[in-house]
Amino acid sequence: MDKHTYNVNINWIEDRKGTMCSPELTNDETQESNCVEVATPPEFPGGMKHIWSPEHLFTAAVSSCLMTTFLAIAEYSKLEFVSFKCGSKGILEKVDGKFVMSEIVLFPEVVIADESKRERTERIVEKAEKACLISNSITSKITMEVKISVQNN
Repeated sequence: MDKHTYNVNINWIEDRKGTMCSPELTNDETQESNCVEVATPPEFPGGMKHIWSPEHLFTAAVSSCLMTTFLAIAEYSKLEFVSFKCGSKGILEKVDGKFVMSEIVLFPEVVIADESKRERTERIVEKAEKACLISNSITSKITMEVKISVQNN
C-alpha cells in the first residue's frame, strides 16, 4: 500500500476556540466543507463546554478506527452481524509532570443473529483492535470490554 496523507487545517476563532477542516472532506458538488468546532476542554482554564476538544478527538480516533477495522475484517471474514456500536473513554492524567492520554477504554457492542457466531465475533473484534492503525500509532494503553449479544427474534 502506498503512503497516504491526510490534511487538516485549524483556524483560531476566539478565546480558546477554533475550527478544524480538511480540504479532502469538502463536498465536490456543493463545495460545502465539513468543519468542526474545536476548543480547550472545560477542565482547563478558559475551556469551553459542548465543543469537541483534542482529547475527545483523540478518543474518537481510536474508537472510530476500531469500528472501521472491525467492518473491514468482518466483511473479509463474511461475518454477518446486525449492529455495531462502541462507547469509549479517554483517560487524561499527569505522568512524569506531563499531561498524557494514558488509556483509552473501548466498549464495543456487536449484535449478531446467530448464537453460534459469538466466539467468532469476539475474535474478530479482538483482531480489529490489534490491527487498528491508530491504536498501533499511539502509546496510550488500550483496553476493551466487549459485549456480544444475540438479536431477539
